[in-house]
Amino acid sequence: MDALRELLSDPTIIKLMKLLLWIGITVAVVTFFRRSARKRIENTVFRYKTQKLIEILGYIMIILLVVMFVTVDNVRDYTIIIGLFTAGLTFTLQELILSIAGSFYIFAVRVYKPGDRIEINGITGDVIDIDSIYTTLMEIGGWVSSDNYSGRIVKISNAYVFKGPIHNYSLDFPFVWDELNILITYESDLEEAKTLILHEANEMLLAYTRASTAKWEELVERYYIENAALEPSLAVKLTDNWMQLNLRYITDYKRRRMTQQDLFERIESVFKAKGQAVYFASTTLQLLKIPEVDVRMHTPQT
Repeated sequence: MDALRELLSDPTIIKLMKLLLWIGITVAVVTFFRRSARKRIENTVFRYKTQKLIEILGYIMIILLVVMFVTVDNVRDYTIIIGLFTAGLTFTLQELILSIAGSFYIFAVRVYKPGDRIEINGITGDVIDIDSIYTTLMEIGGWVSSDNYSGRIVKISNAYVFKGPIHNYSLDFPFVWDELNILITYESDLEEAKTLILHEANEMLLAYTRASTAKWEELVERYYIENAALEPSLAVKLTDNWMQLNLRYITDYKRRRMTQQDLFERIESVFKAKGQAVYFASTTLQLLKIPEVDVRMHTPQT
């Protein structure tokens, strides 16, 4: 008994017992939170990430306890160690902290939501999921042309909402301006071509023009922005080979490709119906006449 009392009165043994006690408490707390996360969180991915985060924090706390009990002897030193550790942990996990903060910012400020089409960090796609760390996109573009899905699922850290611009195609004003260039020859009737193009564009895009007008009026009231012309318009440009008619119009942000295709087919149809009035242009080559060469053959005399 005397040996046991002497052993228990040893400061080193006391510190060791305290260390083991705090490690036991830490392990118990980590186990409790891991089990709670497993029971309460339904999303498999988020549950897995949460459990891993709790484990990592538990290991860090155990390491911190060991360092403190081995090297520190007074409360003041405890405070210094904790401060330094907190600063180091914050620096190491700054991306994770920014990602979690970004998720709250996205939902609070309504930067974007599932279903929106956005461009962030140079990647364009439709938002299909937002969790506490990542925004998941169905990529548009990449190795395919126009506004088509590439088939790749892209995960982008939510921290990027603080690092650069975010282009939202559907927030507040779900329409975009697009352009279609129609090339006609100089022999074509320019005024007739302009009339035909604007007539087809106005007729086909009437629903988009009306819907976008109502949305634009709401936008003007909400933001400091000037009014804009939403009806289809034409601009003519003269080149060395043809006259370029630039048709500018507004359309739904998800139907840009189809709208352009439908417009071109309708315009081509009315041009053909006009016969000799309007001709589509293509690159022309001018062949210069080769000078005549007089070649005479003389038979040598014997």
